[in-house]
Amino acid sequence: MKLSILMPVYNERTVVARCVSLVLDARLPENMERELVIVDDCSTDGTFDILRRLAGEFPQIRLYRHGRNSGKGAAVRTAIEKATGDFALIQDADLEYDPGEYSRLLRPLLDGHADAVFGSRYMAGEQSRVLPFWHSMINKGLTLVSNMFCNLNLTDMETCYKVFRTDLLKSIPIRSDRFGFEPEIVMKSAKRKLRIYEVPISYHGRTYEEGKKIGWKDGLKALGVIFHFWLIDDLYAAPYGRGVLNNLTGTPQYLSWLARTLRPHIGDEVLEVGAGIGNITGRLMGKRMRYVAGEKDPLHLHALNNRFLRTPNVVVRPIDPERPEDLADLKNSFDTALCLNVLEYVNDPGAVVRSLGAALKPNGVLVVLVPYGRRLFGSLDRSLGHKRRFGAADARELLDSQGFAVEKMCGFNKAGSPPWWAYSRVLGSRNISKPVLKIFDKTVWFWSRLDWLMPWPGLSLIAVARKRGGPPLSGVSGQASDAVPELSSRT
Repeated sequence: MKLSILMPVYNERTVVARCVSLVLDARLPENMERELVIVDDCSTDGTFDILRRLAGEFPQIRLYRHGRNSGKGAAVRTAIEKATGDFALIQDADLEYDPGEYSRLLRPLLDGHADAVFGSRYMAGEQSRVLPFWHSMINKGLTLVSNMFCNLNLTDMETCYKVFRTDLLKSIPIRSDRFGFEPEIVMKSAKRKLRIYEVPISYHGRTYEEGKKIGWKDGLKALGVIFHFWLIDDLYAAPYGRGVLNNLTGTPQYLSWLARTLRPHIGDEVLEVGAGIGNITGRLMGKRMRYVAGEKDPLHLHALNNRFLRTPNVVVRPIDPERPEDLADLKNSFDTALCLNVLEYVNDPGAVVRSLGAALKPNGVLVVLVPYGRRLFGSLDRSLGHKRRFGAADARELLDSQGFAVEKMCGFNKAGSPPWWAYSRVLGSRNISKPVLKIFDKTVWFWSRLDWLMPWPGLSLIAVARKRGGPPLSGVSGQASDAVPELSSRT
């Protein structure tokens, strides 16, 4: 097991050697290795020469340098990219924080309780230097505002000491170049529903005469960062492709509308594949005796496990819908299978439907949600990784060929079709503006009531199909025959 210590440095020649020494000598939990990833942010006072000498003396140091001064957030971003440890800890090079407290910070992570641990300067129990009143009030005020917007109860949002599981930290895009890194990472950790712990730490703060760099202007910018990342759901780095889907559809009112539409067709024993981070799972799992949420992405599996850790009727398990062996032990186990936003990504939709059919009991119900309308396929679909969009006839033929009888089929979210066409086919955009998505989400109550009046097809297609064989199962699909109106296969 390895700890990556991430150290952004800028013009700290008087203290950097001492800080590096303390970091390298700090006691770590038993059998834990360390690496010190230092990023010099284009220092101009001789700091880099000192760091270069230290890197030659200590093999644990990995040294990088920016060609121009970009700010703490940019330096941390570079250090995150270079980190190779299991855990990543951010350490300033100014001696305000004590490396002797690493073991305390790591304990909740090593015990499996936390995904991130923040060291709090304001929790009781540790010594701290008494600093100017207004500086402390500004820090506490920013923490209060951050808590209000991200719905956490932190005591110290601005703390330097933040420790993460490295795989999770690497998956979060960092956009802030300066001190906005702190509120940004807190807001995104909250939206990603990471398990965050706080532990008390000591603090030996500097005055501005002693070299402190953060100022009141950074406090104002932090407020802007809090509001920006409250509004914008920029939660996954580019390599995690389906995270883009969560950014686009992770709108609560839209998801609640979708859940209301699906709920009448859901039975008591449910299998959901492609569960993502649990946006739909959390809305449908209530009152079900058994709900299995399957996902293949390790980061999404982690989010699911966190979210449903104490939900006894929800079981989270790794399932790749394109691997029949992942479902082999679930044959004839469920009365309902959900396949939402999955078939457009896979190479062989028929094989996925066939595997889900095997997991269903006789007469079990399969509920499918896919992108609707071949003519809408464009730049947005390619950006999301879609291999196809479906027509109603395509979906019906697919389900029929795998032993299902389609009972209901309808377009969903007709209000979304015109802007998708404009963005994807006319403008050639690779994404939809997130403020536009927020506005749409806030007005879903209006669009959902007009959906039946709009004369064009929906952005998505919902199909409810029954596995052939035997009498209908009570309580599944048939109890709400009018909830999803039948569409002609010619649509």
